[in-house]
Amino acid sequence: MAVFALTNCYVTVNAVDLADHCRQVNIETEADQLDSTTFGPGGWKSYIGGLKGGTVSFEFLDDFASSSVDATLWGAFNTGTAVAVAVRPVNTTIAATNPEYQFNILPHAWSLGGSIGELAGKSPSYNITGAVTRDVAP
Repeated sequence: MAVFALTNCYVTVNAVDLADHCRQVNIETEADQLDSTTFGPGGWKSYIGGLKGGTVSFEFLDDFASSSVDATLWGAFNTGTAVAVAVRPVNTTIAATNPEYQFNILPHAWSLGGSIGELAGKSPSYNITGAVTRDVAP
């Protein structure tokens, strides 16, 4: 298994490429663990998977130009509708070694701020709404 450093991720929000302003992206998913223990397993617990869910978090350097970070996130927040997100480990063609993860988010929050003399940025975290798909075909 090859290891590599994330240096050139592909990140789009609502079909806007924000990779050139993104410093970090994390997708975390999980399934509920439902206790299916009965008298049969001899004192051992057993579980089955239940509902799945997830979150995505970003660290963006802010930009207020149209079709950039602030306009994209504000627009999605202001309309109150879910938008598509796509993330790949490398900003090249989708492949078995470069899968694209696709899902929708509902931007329920927006922020502006920072400290004097530091880079302006946003670090939003959003719940994933619906399924996450993993695409390996171009």
